[in-house]
Amino acid sequence: MPSRVRSRRARGSYWWAKLGDAELLEVRFCDLGLSLERSPLAPLLRRLNDDLERRGIQFRPHCWLGEEWFTPDGVPGFAVPFFLAHPRLRRLERRMLGEVEGGNRNWFLRILRHEAGHAIDNAYRLRRRRSWRETFGPASLPYPDSYRSRPGSRRYVQHLGAWYAQSHPTEDFAETFAVWLQPASRWRSHYAEWPALGKLEFVDALMREVRAEPALVRTRLHIDSLVGDTRTLGEHYKAVQKRYAPPTRREEDELLGRVFSREPGRGRLKAATLLRRLRPRLHELIAGRLDCSAYLIHQVMRTAIRRATELGLYVAGDRRHAARNCEWLLTRLVREFERSAGRRLKL
Repeated sequence: MPSRVRSRRARGSYWWAKLGDAELLEVRFCDLGLSLERSPLAPLLRRLNDDLERRGIQFRPHCWLGEEWFTPDGVPGFAVPFFLAHPRLRRLERRMLGEVEGGNRNWFLRILRHEAGHAIDNAYRLRRRRSWRETFGPASLPYPDSYRSRPGSRRYVQHLGAWYAQSHPTEDFAETFAVWLQPASRWRSHYAEWPALGKLEFVDALMREVRAEPALVRTRLHIDSLVGDTRTLGEHYKAVQKRYAPPTRREEDELLGRVFSREPGRGRLKAATLLRRLRPRLHELIAGRLDCSAYLIHQVMRTAIRRATELGLYVAGDRRHAARNCEWLLTRLVREFERSAGRRLKL
């Protein structure tokens, strides 16, 4: 490890920012010297506080940098992933995992509001209330490694991807809170005929009750902070890739394999590129053909593009014919997702 690791920053910039991937993966988390206050995330964290203030909520969650999005049980705050704090780390994250979770402003704010829901639950011990349990279910239920969702269900709000509110009662609350907190949210009209409206109305009443009260839990603990994390980035990514490794055979993989090829071939277009180009037209076609939500179609397309990238698939043959095959593929995937859309938990 070079001696400059002892210096947090050099000449106004992080010393590791110009390292190649191989060298950067050897750096320990505790040597990155990152700071939320000096990062591009600071204005967005202030935006979360503005959202809470707009709702008259006195509570403010505390935040710190960690390896991933994480709200520890009993702590009225949450960790924000390290890779969002610097463009160089975002590039590494994308190379290692294929996407940057929370990597754009809208996505980041959505996750912030979700985590704020967990934090306020901890701050006021809301899950202990009988009314909370009657609305969302017992928080004591085991937290699953995976879950089987019902994309057509209207008992849950739709906020983050993969129908995440359905994974656990605490996630149901956090997602409902996030929808309620969003500025200019038209949740009353959007969910007017959904059973999920009752959950939103419960959160609205609950926040009116506690918003001016001081938090019952006031600890400022930073659980699993980068400051004391001696693992290298390489060790971290090796563990994450093992944890979220996709199954070797899945229904969507088989369908993708029937439409695309694993052979690059000269001049062949990447399957993911074609799917992105066709996304607006295919979305309209499938929405007109099937009785399903636009949200469902969006999630299916996102999954198909990600898996096509992970599998290294290419377009074979005539592109017009490939476009028709893509329509068939996504229609089949939507129907499969409607039956069962199990997804690994990430937040």
